[in-house]
Amino acid sequence: MIGKTNAAQTPYAAYRGAEPYFTLVRQALGERVDGAHFFDIVADDVSYEVRYELGWPRIIRGRSDLMAAFLSYVEGICLRSADGLIVNAADSGRVVTIEYDVHGTILSTGVRYENRFCSVIEIKDRKIARWRDYMDSYAAWQALTAKA
Repeated sequence: MIGKTNAAQTPYAAYRGAEPYFTLVRQALGERVDGAHFFDIVADDVSYEVRYELGWPRIIRGRSDLMAAFLSYVEGICLRSADGLIVNAADSGRVVTIEYDVHGTILSTGVRYENRFCSVIEIKDRKIARWRDYMDSYAAWQALTAKA
């Protein structure tokens, strides 16, 4: 199934604050991967690398550790939307680069969170095997350090 999932009706209800991101990624990868939800399309041994320093580990290994990191994320940020999707595929669709924007709120302060990302995704056996994430670190820093 491709498209918007209803987080409240899935085993992933606790991740509702990131649902716009999950839906956008699932849409971007389309028929290249199997599974309805973001966590369904991630390999058990995924390598998820962030190319910035803002509180997340630089490299997260494994689906369960990635899920734990996202639980921490949704405790601090709630996304209301994700858009501006640009998808570019290479290597017969094995490598997909997506560009997108997210819009949300920093929960502790109520400050708006607006950010831009570029993610390079490697697919193996119809699952996300490797993810490298780049973002506008300055935009994130401004939102995370702003006073309410």
